[in-house]
Amino acid sequence: MSERFAALNASITSGAEFLPLFFFTSERDLSMNIHFYEINAQYIDYLSAIEPHFFHNKRSRQQNERKYIDIILQVNGMNYFAPLSSFKPKHTKMDECVDFIKIKNYAVININNMFPVPEGLYTYIDIQKVKNVRYRALLQAEYRIIKKLRYPILKNACRNYRL
Repeated sequence: MSERFAALNASITSGAEFLPLFFFTSERDLSMNIHFYEINAQYIDYLSAIEPHFFHNKRSRQQNERKYIDIILQVNGMNYFAPLSSFKPKHTKMDECVDFIKIKNYAVININNMFPVPEGLYTYIDIQKVKNVRYRALLQAEYRIIKKLRYPILKNACRNYRL
């Protein structure tokens, strides 16, 4: 188990042994679409202090906050989210694998960077209400692809976190 989850799990389970439970809450979950969320900035800052590879939601020069794809799986009742990262030139050379999925040349999902988010610290993003037209179009394009890839995303998330 990685250190980042050990620290969080210790505070959640109060010393109880970690028992990984990978499940979808119902059969319906496999047919549900994946959605975009924003995660509370203070929570991300807290996690960044524990795990330096966490990216903050927004840098001073960024117009939009980082988006996350929703509840890919639950472990011990905690919802896990995966960050969506902008596609960079280095991603062109990288092959997809169990923990890395390309969303064409729009974005990537690093499943190995999934993390638990307590209830109330995430906010659903209604793409239609995004004011910046170009950013809304980008999110819509990413969403269409992610919708088609939801089964491999779910499968890879479970494989990646099986201990």
